[in-house]
Amino acid sequence: MTIKTEAPPKAAPRISFVSLGCPKALVDSERIITRLRAEGYELARNHAGADAVVVNTCGFLDSAKRESLEAIGAAMAENGKVIVTGCMGAEPEQIRATFPGVAAISGPQAYESVMAAVREAAPAPHDPFLDLVPETGVKLTPRHYAYLKISEGCNNRCSFCIIPKLRGGLVSRPAADVLREAEKLVKAGVKELIVISQDTSAYGVDLRYAASSWRRGAESREVRAKFLDLTRELGSLGAWIRLQYVYPYPHVDEVVALMAEGKVLPYIDVPFQHAAPAVLRAMRRPGNQEKTLERIRAWRAICPDLTIRSTFIVGFPGESEEDFAFLLDWLDEAKLDRVGAFKYEPVAGAAANDLGLPQVPDEEKEARWKRFMARQQAISAKRLAAKIGKRVEAIVDAGGPKGGQGRTMGDAPQIDGVVHIASRRPLRPGDIVSVKVERADAYDLHGVAA
Repeated sequence: MTIKTEAPPKAAPRISFVSLGCPKALVDSERIITRLRAEGYELARNHAGADAVVVNTCGFLDSAKRESLEAIGAAMAENGKVIVTGCMGAEPEQIRATFPGVAAISGPQAYESVMAAVREAAPAPHDPFLDLVPETGVKLTPRHYAYLKISEGCNNRCSFCIIPKLRGGLVSRPAADVLREAEKLVKAGVKELIVISQDTSAYGVDLRYAASSWRRGAESREVRAKFLDLTRELGSLGAWIRLQYVYPYPHVDEVVALMAEGKVLPYIDVPFQHAAPAVLRAMRRPGNQEKTLERIRAWRAICPDLTIRSTFIVGFPGESEEDFAFLLDWLDEAKLDRVGAFKYEPVAGAAANDLGLPQVPDEEKEARWKRFMARQQAISAKRLAAKIGKRVEAIVDAGGPKGGQGRTMGDAPQIDGVVHIASRRPLRPGDIVSVKVERADAYDLHGVAA
């Protein structure tokens, strides 16, 4: 009798992955990794043991480009079979000049190009019976929160920014597509959805707010691709909904009203960038900061518990000492809760390079950045101190037998503060607990879980 033997199944190719840049790039990485897993690829922890390496780059600032080139260089040294994608890949000349041996280069959102390059570098047969992928796709965030990207690209033309050049103009997803993804995430256990795009409050403009059909359970209804409508529907899913990258257009007032009703988190991330009119004009940003202050006052009148976070650039070309002093005075009046600041970096291809304005010396940028952060630190410390003795809800990011670390409704992951929680019972990531605040510092809270 002849016994027929079969060769043992070949091990699936293993791909090492590096994801750099902002949460929008992280979502791109999640989509690529989901495709990889769906086609039978495994993920490797180290470059050296992988069949290929994918590096998702950031190209917004020169410092980010340097970080991307360093990551590519490390992958080339440890592996040699490297596929580059992301924002820096939209202008591949520098990558090719530095690393002529990279296997392939593609720009952001080029999922098919990345997958084609991976298949060529490390072919893998797909077995639908074995290659199981969660319905929500592969996520790079902890299980209890996820980023929800509602659009790509941007129609603004800020002089310091090359995002429209890298990612194109605004392309919004149909509302029903966004809501179906959000619903799946919540069903999978996600407690917090962080809504992101380049310009979140411009959502749907390119679609002319066209409606699409969303079925929830037995009910089906039309939902317009409009910021207010989408936010209202997201608020019905039973998760924390956090809004980031929101430009202060007038219709945002209606969304702040949803925050006051408890439909979405009372948190808004608005990239103001500066306050001095001359600098804002040079940046090609809205320049009437008195109107901006009026809008902030109106938002707080609608929703007194609102947390406002923002980012600013110091040392922009032409920024005078008077401009910077104006910015500091504006900060004192605006009393923003959470603020980050960047020292201006010239970006290749940005319109700011052609303005003919005098550059601010690096040492002066550093000095202004320190003054800015010191001023904002005092504002932040005072606003957090006002929470002492009060109860706040917090979502736990890191748990333990006697407490953990979490975030309040006013804190986004990675960029804002945390609340250190003491507890008589164990806390697990994703738990939402009531915390009595006992003390505060410039950025964080400390309290006891109920």
